[in-house]
Amino acid sequence: MGKFNFIETGIDGLYVIEPTVFGDSRGYFMETYQQSEFAAGGVDVKFVQDNESCSSKGVLRGLHFQKNNPQGKLVRVIEGEVFDVAVDLRKNSKTYGKWYGVTLSAENKKQFYVPEGFAHGFLVTSEGATFVYKCTRLYDPTDEGGLMWNDPEIGINWPLEGIEEIKLSEKDKKNPTFKDLGFAFDI
Repeated sequence: MGKFNFIETGIDGLYVIEPTVFGDSRGYFMETYQQSEFAAGGVDVKFVQDNESCSSKGVLRGLHFQKNNPQGKLVRVIEGEVFDVAVDLRKNSKTYGKWYGVTLSAENKKQFYVPEGFAHGFLVTSEGATFVYKCTRLYDPTDEGGLMWNDPEIGINWPLEGIEEIKLSEKDKKNPTFKDLGFAFDI
């Protein structure tokens, strides 16, 4: 086994990634990314931007994408826990409109690779969470797209137990449903 375990999700190009963690009484060490290991595991991309966000329990960020300059994202949590979701918006994909979700936490140290052509979002399930991610393209605020987080046609099974209120940005409250999206990636 290499330094990473690449777990296929059933959606082409979408991976849960488990790093090898070396720990002892002092703490732990792990690599979070190594280009050659990722390429060998099926994630052969170039990252150009790193981001970090901090959110409180119940915050739901998403589901976001960029229309003309789609971003691939390698995401992980360094404090707290989130439920992270990707929805396939590639119109020629056999899993078009399907979703996959995974719990990412500081404790489990899992990562999630979301390739270009997906809507992406997460729900904070702990008291707070710090979320970090690498992107394959620069963020462009003029290129934003969004999908309604609770679209019944997509049917994401968000873990809502213990969450009193979903906190959305004003922008995310206005995201269209899948049926009304009028957009798909030609990837």
